[in-house]
Amino acid sequence: MQVSLKKIFFASLQSMAEKENIKLKRVREVLRSKYRLILLNDSSFKEKISIKLTPLSLIIGSFMLIIILTTVIIITVAFSPLRELIPGYGDLSEHKKILRLSFKTDSIEEALKSRQLFLTSILDVLNEKKEAPIEKPKKDTSNKYNKLKLNPTQTDIAFRKEFEENKNNQINNVAKLKYKGLSELVFFTPANGYISNSFSENEGHFGIDIVTKSEETIKTTLDGTVIFSSFSAEDGNVIQIQHDNNLITIYKHCSALLKKTGDRVKLGDAIGIVGNSGENSRGPHLHFELWLNGAAINPKDFVVF
Repeated sequence: MQVSLKKIFFASLQSMAEKENIKLKRVREVLRSKYRLILLNDSSFKEKISIKLTPLSLIIGSFMLIIILTTVIIITVAFSPLRELIPGYGDLSEHKKILRLSFKTDSIEEALKSRQLFLTSILDVLNEKKEAPIEKPKKDTSNKYNKLKLNPTQTDIAFRKEFEENKNNQINNVAKLKYKGLSELVFFTPANGYISNSFSENEGHFGIDIVTKSEETIKTTLDGTVIFSSFSAEDGNVIQIQHDNNLITIYKHCSALLKKTGDRVKLGDAIGIVGNSGENSRGPHLHFELWLNGAAINPKDFVVF
């Protein structure tokens, strides 16, 4: 019984395979069957063109024609002005112009903000407008803090004692590191004139004021790179230069700036013109600052004026 079932099963599989083969043969025969395409003259029925075709060659020819047409269209659009008609695809020069315009717009906005702030400050001075007085804090009458223990602990006392003992040594070490290497540099005098206001860190005057004639040329003291060249309401036209050894020089109240941010300058190069710009200026002069490792130092200790 089992043998007969197997025979029947294999026989059915064989018959199905034969049927599939027959179908494939029919498809092949149809695809490979030859046909003739004839063009006749409508009046005389004279044969003009006669072409032998098979369905398979017609399909292959159609695919080849589609590929060729697609390639031609892509090349034509990509390498001709037609590409500008594609949505979102513009000319490269137009993109560059748009970027330049956006940068210029940002610069104009910043300049307008600075000038608006400057004009507002001038109007406040002319109108004798004063800042609102700062409200003093009210005295606490709740007596909630009377029981707080404010006496220092033993650990705090020991720490204070150790700090006071080492304070002088720490200050000397910091000073040595702070001015290391500056004695070897040769500084160029930024402007010729006399010093009207000296360096005073306690009074918040972090530079010196050099009074000189108007339109005097300002020169850089060392080789470096301009890191800031712009206008501020308080200091007017300001230019800052980064030098080696983490040293920065600052020149304020210029009437004009001759260098822009990113420019490389050499010792003695002209970088600006002495002027009277900014709210903090009371006459033509140059405010010159010298900064080392983020701290202001007295320019008279290193530059000959």
